Amino acid sequence: MGLNVNAITWLAAGLYLGLLLFKAYFARVALKASQQPSTHALPPGWMAQVSILQPILSGDPHLPQVLEDNLRAMADARFFWLIDDDDGVAQTITQALVHQYPAHHIQIRCLPKAPEGTNPKSFKLQAALAEVNTRVLLVLDDDARLSTTALEELICTLDQGDLVTALPCYREAIGLGGRLLAQFVNNNAALTYLPRLLPFAGPISINGMCYALSTQRLRELGGFSTILTHLTDDLAMARLLLRHHFRLVQSIACVEVQTGIPDLSAYVRQMHRWFLFATLLLRTQSGQMKALIGLVQGLHPWLLWMLIAIVLSFPTQVTGLTLCLVLLIRSGVLCGLQKQLTAKVRHRPLLSVISELLQPLHFLHATLQRTIRWRTRVYRVRDNDDFVSVSGK
Repeated sequence: MGLNVNAITWLAAGLYLGLLLFKAYFARVALKASQQPSTHALPPGWMAQVSILQPILSGDPHLPQVLEDNLRAMADARFFWLIDDDDGVAQTITQALVHQYPAHHIQIRCLPKAPEGTNPKSFKLQAALAEVNTRVLLVLDDDARLSTTALEELICTLDQGDLVTALPCYREAIGLGGRLLAQFVNNNAALTYLPRLLPFAGPISINGMCYALSTQRLRELGGFSTILTHLTDDLAMARLLLRHHFRLVQSIACVEVQTGIPDLSAYVRQMHRWFLFATLLLRTQSGQMKALIGLVQGLHPWLLWMLIAIVLSFPTQVTGLTLCLVLLIRSGVLCGLQKQLTAKVRHRPLLSVISELLQPLHFLHATLQRTIRWRTRVYRVRDNDDFVSVSGK
């Protein structure tokens, strides 16, 4: 029995570390390649040729500070703030910032509620597209901060493809829920986005929090009008570009996201929304691709659960030391990647492990419960292009 338990323990540990090191190696390869000195120099006044489109919805306490930080970092860019005409809080916040920064190019658009079955974010973006007269268009979520350096990195990388997306990192919020959310993003972003799915496989979606593309090329595809009926706009945009053989590029430019997570219920709602979007992505893939995604991105939490269960059931020196070694290597890999990417270690060992162990539960929750809440909106989701608004808190 002891030999069998040890063998199973070593097998689970080997598989876990093998997957982790496999992804970490190719993430570092991508980082090293992206950190080579750029041969593309931006001309003077380049930032004035960037329009930043931000669909805004009140409800997050960090909204005023995040918007202001972006104004300071990208002072010469042109901002389009897209607001619901019945969102008085957002209108008050944005008008105050316009008065505070009169030299900035800021245009506020108050828009009616998106029609039923229409993505409100894409609806706002399409409404503003006709007024964009710059060469580059940047879509930026209202809870995301982008530095001057990160914006420059995105624009420089555009010469490598048709759409360039930033890499998310989370600014840790106060409270257990906020810290768990930060660990989920900071531990998984580089391992998920940088090595793609596999080194030889192209990207199947994008990070919709922040991406840049040519305004003219987007208009040639019909703008955002072609994805209005899709709930996950980032997946729909990626599929639209891939159908037309456009190239998607993952940049190492970091977009720092900060979301107010007041309690564990808010954390569960946020994770439920993200994992439900992940199930919609899986629906669009072939059986072989689903299996590949499950292996590379979905197996590791189960292996960690297995190791912990073995230690609890058979608490021997071998099983305990094996688990400790796995956790130690895991922390070292994650800290190293975070340090290389952002010059800052955002790893919290215990919360990081808890966050990983919760992932299967979030996936099960998203599979069984098809109603999501995003701030003040509630949707019942049957498919990416089949969702309806519902009332409720």
